[in-house]
Amino acid sequence: MKNGLLGLVGVVVALAAFAVYLSIYIVNPTQQALVLQFGKVISATQQSGLHFKLPLVQNVIYIDKRILDLNMPPLEAIASDKKRLVVDAFARYRISDPVLFYQRVNNISAANQRLSTLLQSSLRSELGKASFTAVVRDDRNGIMESIRRDVGISASELGIEIVDVKVRRADLPEANSQAVFNRMQTERQREATEIRAQGEEQGRRIRSRAERDATVLVAEARRDAEIIRGDGDALRNGIFAEAFGVDPDFFGFYRSMQAYEAGLRSGDTSLILSPDSSFFRYFNNPAGASQPAQALPAQ
Repeated sequence: MKNGLLGLVGVVVALAAFAVYLSIYIVNPTQQALVLQFGKVISATQQSGLHFKLPLVQNVIYIDKRILDLNMPPLEAIASDKKRLVVDAFARYRISDPVLFYQRVNNISAANQRLSTLLQSSLRSELGKASFTAVVRDDRNGIMESIRRDVGISASELGIEIVDVKVRRADLPEANSQAVFNRMQTERQREATEIRAQGEEQGRRIRSRAERDATVLVAEARRDAEIIRGDGDALRNGIFAEAFGVDPDFFGFYRSMQAYEAGLRSGDTSLILSPDSSFFRYFNNPAGASQPAQALPAQ
């Protein structure tokens, strides 16, 4: 009897322990939990830790609380300037209302499909309002913010908060990119040719100006040299004239010596003079007086 009672108590304790085990659920810091009863949401738990539910009647599903990524396949859109773009975009989101999220989309896979559709629609709409230059360079951040707000309004109805929307790349299709590259290359070559021609023209202008300035400088230098030379010759002649006036005999002797030095220098030129020529008067008479001409004998 006593053993049967102990066995019954053991069974009760085991059943109670099992019931407690079925009543406990743990929520991790990266999760949020929904308690369901016959498929209906009874409560939502976003606080991590140990929690309780009714065993067997209620069950728990877990929903990620972290920021999730949504990667889209490349999307082709048309900008406002009629240029086709291939856009590679992605979004980041978090589940802000787990109850609404479970009721509307149920799981993350279905949520990604809905968000992908919303993001593609918003991208085409916003890119259709902007030019190619604005998307690629001038106003990409503003366009992305407009897309984030637009998608965020629709996503909030699914219990989702859009954290960020970014465009990794926004390029022209391959054929258009090659055509644009060829056009840009042609434009750069044309600009290079124009710049090179302008440089050559400027170089010729500089060389012409330099040659003109050099010619003027040389002419002015020659003019100044001739003036200085003329002034020197005038000064020299004045000195000679003054010296001649002081001692005419010595001046005549000095000039004759210079003439002897220049005329009697050895060379290819022959000089034929009469011995009684006045050129040799200082040889015949150191005083320099000319010899009187002698009469020729009568025949």
